[in-house]
Amino acid sequence: MHKQPNGKPGPLVVLAYSGGLDTSAIVPWLRETYGARVVCFAADVGQGAGELKGLVQKAKRSGAEDCFVEDLREEFVRDFVFPTLRAGAVYARTYLLGTSMARPLTAAHQVAVAQRIGADALAHGCTGKGNDQVRFELTYAALAPDLQVIAPWREWRFQSREDLIAYVHAKGVPVQATAEKPYSTDRNLWHCSHEGGILEDPSQQAPEHIFVMTKNPLEAPDEPVVVTIGFEEGNPVSLDAVPLGPVELLEQLNEIAGEHGVGRADIVEDRLVGMKSRGVYETPGGTVLYAAHRELEQMVLDRRTLRMKDELALRYADLVYDGRWWTPEREAIDALVTATQKHVTGAVKLKLFKGNVIVAGRESPFALYQPSYATFGKDNVYNQKDAEGFIRLYGLASRIAAGLKAERSDVPTS
Repeated sequence: MHKQPNGKPGPLVVLAYSGGLDTSAIVPWLRETYGARVVCFAADVGQGAGELKGLVQKAKRSGAEDCFVEDLREEFVRDFVFPTLRAGAVYARTYLLGTSMARPLTAAHQVAVAQRIGADALAHGCTGKGNDQVRFELTYAALAPDLQVIAPWREWRFQSREDLIAYVHAKGVPVQATAEKPYSTDRNLWHCSHEGGILEDPSQQAPEHIFVMTKNPLEAPDEPVVVTIGFEEGNPVSLDAVPLGPVELLEQLNEIAGEHGVGRADIVEDRLVGMKSRGVYETPGGTVLYAAHRELEQMVLDRRTLRMKDELALRYADLVYDGRWWTPEREAIDALVTATQKHVTGAVKLKLFKGNVIVAGRESPFALYQPSYATFGKDNVYNQKDAEGFIRLYGLASRIAAGLKAERSDVPTS
């Protein structure tokens, strides 16, 4: 058992662990700095077998006493991705919130492990410049306010990823990051994000070699593919009329959309801490699901409900991005969104072609669109003369204002 300089046993710390550069450095640093006993926690949210393979052994080689890995893919998609999709939440006009949604889930299960083993503290590898530190620590505050929080990036002497690379190499801990490719990536079942390196210059195009989920649209197939997404009460439930669970549906859609170059986004966004940053995101299946869900809502929701949803979507995007998942605010908006989704059932057909998502058809048993009313041909349900009275009333305020303006213009000025 490690002891602190005063001879007392060090704290038991549960570290949110990915096996990447930052957390690989944190394990030995916690032992050296706090005399801590370190237990790692890793969440499988669909980052791929390559990132999870050998993770427990790597954590122990770094000095951790143990490492827990939990498969949270189903919970991630069902309870975090789909509610955010139903809300229509998009941050910075383009970002589909992949990392933002995964953090509160990961942190919640990290807290559960800490409480189960009687830990003294929680630790994470988020930098002091980023959003993730807020997302983790707001979850800690909501679910385990009694536990100490250790944020090494706000404490240690290292100033850059290059410093960390040198440190972990000195400790004999293998990492993928190098000084030549100092990118920070975060992948889950919903997306993959890329930051750092040449991406810090927003005038430079993202190099093609960083992309892992999407093919270059220029090299995508020369023939489009058509997919049909089925929904029940706002939740995606089928792909091409085949019922699928959340994970299977998203995995298959990621593969299809990624092959056709769909889902790339290059964004200069506003971080919660105040600065602008540049991120490159791949969200192939998610881009298709958002397009399909929007089209189906447009068919079944009335104008004012759609407007209210659009306004709430911005608020929901902010709370997810800002890490305020475990709040009454999110629960209240979820309840309202659920009410709006009662009739968001049907199917949307989309054509995917060289990075584009093109609507090819939509249908719903609850469609408010009725051809008998909308037709330009002969109909027996709409009296066009009724529009005259409607327009007179609708334009009444404009006519009153125009009349008053005319009267004022007739008054001579002295």
